[in-house]
Amino acid sequence: MATAIEPFLEQNLTERSAWKALESHSQEARGLHLRDLFARDAKRGQEFTAEACGLFLDYSKNRINHETLRLLLQLADESGLRTRIDQMFAGEKINRTENRAVLHIALRAPRTQSILWTGKMSCRASRKCSIG
Repeated sequence: MATAIEPFLEQNLTERSAWKALESHSQEARGLHLRDLFARDAKRGQEFTAEACGLFLDYSKNRINHETLRLLLQLADESGLRTRIDQMFAGEKINRTENRAVLHIALRAPRTQSILWTGKMSCRASRKCSIG
């Protein structure tokens, strides 16, 4: 049964236009110095950070800029990341090697939550998963 994910898998990641643009961009970024990046952008320390669920991520001290982020988001879009995430949460068979759903979300779900996929896979609060 074909899924919406297959067209994304037909093209190699390194053949996508965003990947090629990122390769080119990375050559330019090699010459960037953090001192200069912070000097040019007074809000860099705020714009290149993220915080959620008690985690703080500071990626301002990397050789990235707004163009880098734009290209990374373009690559995610070209790769069908949103579709893949939706398929994962829907319990679709996205593990092509084993032809089954993945259990990533079950491992991170609250212990009180039960995860059921298509009536065949289940993970209970004890974190014991079964396929049946």
